[in-house]
Amino acid sequence: MTSYGFLLFDDVEELDVVGPWEVITASAMLRASEGANPDTTVMIAERDQPVRCAKGMVVVPHHTFADHPPLDVIVVPGGQGTRTQIDNATLLDWLASVGQTASWVTSVCTGSLLLVGSGLGAGRRVATHWGFEDTLAERGDCTVVRDARWVRDGNVVTSKGVSAGIDMALWLIGQIHDPAHARAVQRYIAYDPAPPYQADV
Repeated sequence: MTSYGFLLFDDVEELDVVGPWEVITASAMLRASEGANPDTTVMIAERDQPVRCAKGMVVVPHHTFADHPPLDVIVVPGGQGTRTQIDNATLLDWLASVGQTASWVTSVCTGSLLLVGSGLGAGRRVATHWGFEDTLAERGDCTVVRDARWVRDGNVVTSKGVSAGIDMALWLIGQIHDPAHARAVQRYIAYDPAPPYQADV
């Protein structure tokens, strides 16, 4: 059984959270239907109050930094909120602490900024949203990879913007469980992104 924790903060990008959440919880559901112990997935925020996302969705966290269960996997989403959270010492300290014992530390979009800021992504090869690549590279304490949907460097896995988090999450459950299971999850959620836009067909 694997425990996943999703970081929440104000102005987080919705699909950065919901995309990987769908993949991981669908994986748990399929495993449970086969008799396996289901993985657990929780949302965690600094305070015990609803979080308003970037496009207006409101999410209620399951736990706070002070009361969450042990985590095997951490998912750090991005969004406009990362620009302010990079100065939130409480969040960065929490992330650095839980990241020391997690098996996997992951991010979507500009969540990589928080990984680097906490030290977990420092000195690593990382991916981020295309519009933020130059800004992250200017920090000088990581190597920005610009030509991959997601990047693994040790136990740190970072992905590009928004929908790339789904790709990263499918790869991750393939690593944690097996590729056949990841393909079953992909089929269940009817995720087939190519070609990406067919309005003219």
